[in-house]
Amino acid sequence: MQRVELGELEQLARQRGRLLKVLIVDDEKWVREVFQDFCKLTKVFDVEVAKSGAEALEKVKVSKYDLITLDIIMPEMSGLEVLTAIKKQSPNVPIMVITGNATEKLVNEAGVNGACRVMYKPVRLEDFLTEIASTLVR
Repeated sequence: MQRVELGELEQLARQRGRLLKVLIVDDEKWVREVFQDFCKLTKVFDVEVAKSGAEALEKVKVSKYDLITLDIIMPEMSGLEVLTAIKKQSPNVPIMVITGNATEKLVNEAGVNGACRVMYKPVRLEDFLTEIASTLVR
């Protein structure tokens, strides 16, 4: 995979005249916090978090995002349900699925339903940034 430099993200943010808006959806608090803190360190992202699918859908109703990261295995509402609902509402937003224990079938369904990338936990922070960057820059 080609590494995308932080400079490319900074250039993209300058072109858009604003920070790049990212929504991180995960039911595990520590995962949300780690990804949020790392994104903030780059000074390129405006990050919001959601702890459930329902919360994510509410946020998508009122805000536009440049990228959404989505845990696929969550209680109450599955990541696949959330993915499908978001794609109906905002079909062009790139959604990266991040999972720790999804089956190959679930991962394939995520791709069919519009996920642009899949990452497996544990995610190295450098890889997380590279995946976000390559998704946004393309």
